[in-house]
Amino acid sequence: MRLRDWLAAEPFELAMTSGFFGFYAHAGMLDALLAEGLVPSGACGSSAGALVAASWASGLETGALIETLRTLRREDFWDPSLGLGLLRGGLFRARLEAMMPVVRFEECRAPLAISTFDVLLRATYVVTRGEIAPAVVASCAVPLLFHPVRHDGRWLLDGGIRDRPGIEGARLPRQLVHHLSSKSPWRTSVLVPTGPSRVALVLDGLPRSGPTKLEAGVEAMSLAREATRRALDRPIDAGVVRLNAR
Repeated sequence: MRLRDWLAAEPFELAMTSGFFGFYAHAGMLDALLAEGLVPSGACGSSAGALVAASWASGLETGALIETLRTLRREDFWDPSLGLGLLRGGLFRARLEAMMPVVRFEECRAPLAISTFDVLLRATYVVTRGEIAPAVVASCAVPLLFHPVRHDGRWLLDGGIRDRPGIEGARLPRQLVHHLSSKSPWRTSVLVPTGPSRVALVLDGLPRSGPTKLEAGVEAMSLAREATRRALDRPIDAGVVRLNAR
């Protein structure tokens, strides 16, 4: 079966993995899905995936998200401060709050689940209620880069620490997982998340972005959009659709 046909057959939930500045690739992928009329019935994710899942579920159109990412500059989120991490995260949170059309999970146009990491329990904590922005900041709080986030009575860090696929909050029977290939040597053994009712989309060859390489993120966004369009007409092989984005 082609990926397009599998997605169109029944409602599906979109899960997006962590991956540092992989929100560029997630945004391009999502834009391609929506352009083809393949609209998720729910969204979940970790870290970079949480950012894009929350932006879309809150009602932000992908065109607006893409424009925001295209014009993003380091000074928009770079706020060094003393603490258990380089960045305080205040600028990041303020930008999220200004960007998202609604404030709370309960106001989203589709069910939203964000994976974070509870520092004290050393376990994934999935947020599905309350304010969206602090949950996203927590899910994106890469250790040593951002301060831990106090939210919902817990100290939280990057959701990808224990839930890299971003699927622990999944609630619908069928999921499409946009799996970002890791270029980190200690993560090369990470398995692509598949299952009886889960398909993984893997786009290899995307450029790696970061705080000092935002232009690479913009390129990754464009490549992911075009590669997703091609992937939709590829057959699913053992629960995976994989192709090179270049």
